[in-house]
Amino acid sequence: MNTPFIDHYIAGRRSAGRSERSQPVSNPATGALTGRVRLANAADVASAVAAAREAFPAWADTPALRRARVMFKFLELLNAQRDTLAHMITAEHGKVFTDAQGEVTRGIEIVEFATGIPQLLKGDYTEQVSTGIDNWTMRQPLGVVAGITPFNFPVMVPMWMFPLAIAAGNTFVLKPSPLDPSPSLFMAELLKQAGLPEGVFNVVQGNKEAVDALLVHPQVQAISFVGSTPIANAIYETGARHGKRVQALGGAKNHMVVMPDADLDQAVDALIGSAYGSAGERCMAISVAVLVGDVADKIVPKLIERTKALKVLDGENLAAEMGPIVTEAARSRIRGYIDAGVAEGAKLLVDGRQFNGAQAGQGCDHGFWLGGTLFDQVTTDMKIYKEEIFGPVLSCVRVPDFARAVQIINDHEFGNGVSCFTRDGNVAREFGRRIQVGMVGINVPIPVPMAWHGFGGFKRSLFGDMHAYGEEGVRFYTKQKSIMQRWPESTPKGAEFVMPTAR
Repeated sequence: MNTPFIDHYIAGRRSAGRSERSQPVSNPATGALTGRVRLANAADVASAVAAAREAFPAWADTPALRRARVMFKFLELLNAQRDTLAHMITAEHGKVFTDAQGEVTRGIEIVEFATGIPQLLKGDYTEQVSTGIDNWTMRQPLGVVAGITPFNFPVMVPMWMFPLAIAAGNTFVLKPSPLDPSPSLFMAELLKQAGLPEGVFNVVQGNKEAVDALLVHPQVQAISFVGSTPIANAIYETGARHGKRVQALGGAKNHMVVMPDADLDQAVDALIGSAYGSAGERCMAISVAVLVGDVADKIVPKLIERTKALKVLDGENLAAEMGPIVTEAARSRIRGYIDAGVAEGAKLLVDGRQFNGAQAGQGCDHGFWLGGTLFDQVTTDMKIYKEEIFGPVLSCVRVPDFARAVQIINDHEFGNGVSCFTRDGNVAREFGRRIQVGMVGINVPIPVPMAWHGFGGFKRSLFGDMHAYGEEGVRFYTKQKSIMQRWPESTPKGAEFVMPTAR
């Protein structure tokens, strides 16, 4: 049986492109090869950008209301195909099916927000700013924009970008992860069914070569990226050097503070779900439990029990709580962090390296499996504390008081998400005010903002000035233009040699 190729999508149709390079795509649960994704070269990227550039003038001139109607139709199709997309995510990423359904739903919410684009693009108007002069502002699209997205959310993260960009009048080139590329093509087909003109949305599959080509292409006006901090930093610097607007979301080391007065059962539920959901492969996963005072001795035994009881199964099994790791390379990297934690003196309470794929279901013997891992007595100088592991590893750090909890979080290089579990209103208020992190949860373990609020972190978790989606996203994908107008009948006679003022 021939292995199917996963193509690019350029100018409204699938394309094999010019490059002969490809790489395998596997089902993480079984390890089985399911396809080969084509890897674009610079010429393939140029073809996608050319298609987007050709489509831009007509699409930008399309009234915002008509663009919104395409989004409404796309929204209808997405709702009808939600489970199809979720199954595609599970097949290539490995996350459990119910979690994949949730991912698609969160993406759909961005599309719902984008359908309101006529309201979001409204400008301001001031009559008579000076004698006979009116002034107004408008927001206009940038042109061809691109999105470079990670493996862990192959549907939701692209939808943080392209619905708003397209609804605002831009044309779009998506470069998804080569690890789970199929959902991008399915979304492209749905957009076409929704009535989106050819060339407005394009997909180039690929790796670093495709990314590099997008970063230097003179017709790409803006780049939005989600991934690791080193790559985000490099993309921000390279894109800016080539005159592009860049929004690059990087890594995370999300802490959850548990105060002594917290509801311990709720805190345990929150830690287990947020640390091990999606096998920890989320930029909003909680990977550090900051246990204040004597709460550690009460909560750690509960965490041990619950971590050992995790239902690690094939993601298509509806009983599954956690699925496999996305690739064998990722699993080896995570195992290396566990080894490092042990070597540095952290107390390993539950060892996920001992998990056997045969326990996950029939046919899973060769999948990329790892169980939940729990460390205690982790200190802030350890590698497993300082670096983003991006796997099902939870580290417990014990601190004497609230002030120390805030300090270690603020001292960390990442500032993506954070949470605090408490019953004390003053503690909650002070935590929200003092913490230097972009997204904060109070008794909410994964505080991902809703579609109209926007997503983004602080410090080395975000490079750029604007967060993803919400009104920040509209601003990112548009430029403001100010127009001042006066008519001959109200224009003073004679040349004016001084700075215009209101008079």
